Amino acid sequence: MRRVVSLVPSLTEAVAVTAPELLAGATDWCTHPADLDVVRIGGTKNPDVPAIVALAPDLVIANEEENRPQDLAALRAAGVRVLVTDIRTLPQALTELERVLVDGCGLARPGWLDAAGAAWHGLAAGLDVTAVVPIWRRPWMVLGRDTFAGDLLARLGVRNAYAGHAERYPRIPVEELRAAGAGLVVLPDEPYVFTAEDGPESFPGLPAALLSGRHLTWYGPSLVEAPAVLGAALRAARTY
Repeated sequence: MRRVVSLVPSLTEAVAVTAPELLAGATDWCTHPADLDVVRIGGTKNPDVPAIVALAPDLVIANEEENRPQDLAALRAAGVRVLVTDIRTLPQALTELERVLVDGCGLARPGWLDAAGAAWHGLAAGLDVTAVVPIWRRPWMVLGRDTFAGDLLARLGVRNAYAGHAERYPRIPVEELRAAGAGLVVLPDEPYVFTAEDGPESFPGLPAALLSGRHLTWYGPSLVEAPAVLGAALRAARTY
């Protein structure tokens, strides 16, 4: 039986739902499934490389955005096979998840992966609105160009006001965000935990949609229910 260590919460959930017996280790940020019981090997940005090597994994799965090149290089130098995903759109997510699970882990293509594709296929956008999408404050940062979350929002009818920015996650002063001409502010609960009491007050008079960060930014089994969950939250956006 193969032994897999995951350095990405999304990929951890994907393996755990499909073949939990394969997982030998995961990061401290891997919170799903809720009953996940594996060795913890630090964070996505500061994994304990010696601890990972000691687990003798057949494969470490990572992501080019979430994990640091120097950590992945150290694992490879120790003789560990590392599979690095690159995911910036929904089609990429579906392709890369198959690569991880089928090619990397030697599993049959799971049914939930087909269900995820079906959930998003031919989706009626429903909305037609331009939004600013903060992902952090102090300083304020937003979704810019070429992001997975931005692609999902576009499929739901939400245009990202900063999709044409030169950076993927630009720092934008809140005064500029307010003046961007958006009709909506989208506030996910990760990586920054925006809530009804923390975030919307910075955009007075602008409808705010509080979204599940897991459904907006994770690529894995959550994609099956994400269109319904995100769509409902966007439709329920209220003015603060």
